[in-house]
Amino acid sequence: MSDKLQEGLKKAAMATAERHLFLCLGPDCCNPSDGEKTWEYIKLRVRESGIRAMRTKAACFRICTNGPWLVVYPEGVWYPQVTPERFEQILQRHLLGGEPIAEWIVVRSAFGTCEAAD
Repeated sequence: MSDKLQEGLKKAAMATAERHLFLCLGPDCCNPSDGEKTWEYIKLRVRESGIRAMRTKAACFRICTNGPWLVVYPEGVWYPQVTPERFEQILQRHLLGGEPIAEWIVVRSAFGTCEAAD
């Protein structure tokens, strides 16, 4: 394995991550500038909080409404309309507190299963 690849894997926190956060930045589900603002906030708060999470941004989840979307794995929890303020609640209650925010969940799709929220 090359040094560059090893550095990339370390930077991505592959060996220590307990969760993976995916954020859709639009352009169809939300204004891309709103998605970028949320992305920057997520990066900051993940670093500050010390949670062991990888984070990935995407240009489109093909939902095309109610974004930005955040998916939290391994739970497979899908949150719509994630703003910096909403992410702070997700961070405190779900990622640090261990309780997903049921009233905001649209879908739970842990690998191999998919359940629409009530």
